[in-house]
Amino acid sequence: MAKDDTRQPMLAVLIDADNAQASITEGMLSEVAKYGVASVKRIYGDWTNPHLGSWKDVLLEHSIQPFQQFAYTKGKNATDSAMIIDAMDLLYTRRFDGFCLVSSDSDFTRLASRIREEGLLVYGFGEKKTPKSFVAACDRFIFTEVLRTVQEEEPKVKRQGARELKRDAKLVLLFRSALEAAADDTGWAQLGSVGSTIAKQSPEFDPRNYGYTRLGELVTAIGLFEVNERVLKDGQSKAIYIRDSRKRSGS
Repeated sequence: MAKDDTRQPMLAVLIDADNAQASITEGMLSEVAKYGVASVKRIYGDWTNPHLGSWKDVLLEHSIQPFQQFAYTKGKNATDSAMIIDAMDLLYTRRFDGFCLVSSDSDFTRLASRIREEGLLVYGFGEKKTPKSFVAACDRFIFTEVLRTVQEEEPKVKRQGARELKRDAKLVLLFRSALEAAADDTGWAQLGSVGSTIAKQSPEFDPRNYGYTRLGELVTAIGLFEVNERVLKDGQSKAIYIRDSRKRSGS
């Protein structure tokens, strides 16, 4: 049977209700839709707990299936265990191309690693307080602060100016090392290739973390790189190329 190249990746979305806010659901699902189809949407928590009440209308609106997990022992997170067991069951069905794990809890670090060991993609969603171990275990990690909420038109991230961006040594180094890896002999590299390299080096990288919608906007704002839009060989398509401004004197 011929492979269907038009088939979208099938994703399982699993939400830890104890460590996620109902208000980010719409933005989170819109983000998930960029990567594939959310064929399974499940959320785990102790629904007898009043603090999960904000999820009620959201679950109905977005057809998210709630799973009840009683907190049998104080101080033990039974929700995490239930979600991990379900994730492994879904993994072994071999029906999915990837998983979306929505939580800011480091307890899911090993789960993310295990799923990736099977060759599947893992997209993590959590707050900026999420432990680095969980962030690094995912192929891509999206901080929920950059997502639009039901009540807001814009995400809660202030746009950083050139001075702030230039002073961010980690950000500048990330761009320069990725550019060096993707550049040709003249020092120029297609921005898309640079972005792909950055994503592999830093799963949590996202232009929206700095208040910019697109990668091209961010790299231009930094002010340390030459930016050039070129027409490709087909004569119709265009692509953005960048080069470290320090190379200019040697060009």
